[in-house]
Amino acid sequence: MSTAHSNLNLIDLMQRFSTPEAARAYLEGLRWANGVSCAHCGVVGNSAKLGGASAKRGLYKCRDCRKLFTVCVGTIFEDSKIPLNKWVIAFHLLAASKKGMSAHQLHRMLGISYKSAWHMAHRIRFAMQGGMFAKLDGIVEVDETYVGGKAKNAHASKPIPKKTAVLALVARGGKMKARTIANVTSKTIGKVLKKHVAKTAEIFTDSLNVYPSATKGLLGHESVNHDAGEYVRGMVHTNTVESFNAILKRGIVGVYHHVSETHLDRYLDEYGFRWNNRNITDGERATLALRQSEGKRLTYRDCMKEVRVA
Repeated sequence: MSTAHSNLNLIDLMQRFSTPEAARAYLEGLRWANGVSCAHCGVVGNSAKLGGASAKRGLYKCRDCRKLFTVCVGTIFEDSKIPLNKWVIAFHLLAASKKGMSAHQLHRMLGISYKSAWHMAHRIRFAMQGGMFAKLDGIVEVDETYVGGKAKNAHASKPIPKKTAVLALVARGGKMKARTIANVTSKTIGKVLKKHVAKTAEIFTDSLNVYPSATKGLLGHESVNHDAGEYVRGMVHTNTVESFNAILKRGIVGVYHHVSETHLDRYLDEYGFRWNNRNITDGERATLALRQSEGKRLTYRDCMKEVRVA
């Protein structure tokens, strides 16, 4: 979690955050390390904590704007009825589980309803989304894959399940990004590359015929021909990005079983967050996600809306 709690295992975690009050104190320290900041006007160090029953709920009053707030206001926790200690534990579970954790599992482990666990998991993925970073540069491996059921597994008289195309971009020794795409064409892929990849990047792909056109305007493009048994040629390969796609597909199939196209980008944010922060401890990863929860809201109604970001 913080430096002092970065190596907590699950037993330690349950003991450390056994009550909502302990979790609230931790979140206050995390969010307000430089003094309590009003969630409404932003003034730092001029708020008073209320006493009595309000103190237990962590209620503060700003002396400037005179408004009430808690550490949850302006975060994904706002208006949640789920105790804060369960939120902190859920963040740790999703940050530590390499292939993800289903809402059914969260519902059983945390003792909350399935609907609450489903919404909670999506809010955690929303917090994991984004960490702002520069466009991918250097050697960037690019590979497309498809997420969805297999035609051979469809029951008789049932429609063949739809597959959704996913494009993954991985900078060697750096960050990665994965997004759903409407179709695998040079125009669609080129649009994603333009948005997320620097012009000075060199792109490594397989031999799919859409890539030469999609990579125009970038520094260079090299490919390996898997159909001819070529997987590595000097520095040219797509092994890194294929490793990400393998983790993604094993997680979708083995943990979530089915992910709708509507919400797939949020799952990609979850897997991308763990990949981009794979070299730190589980606790540090959970803390980073908790820090990113500030300034983000995802109501149940908004969660049900279609999410499509190329």
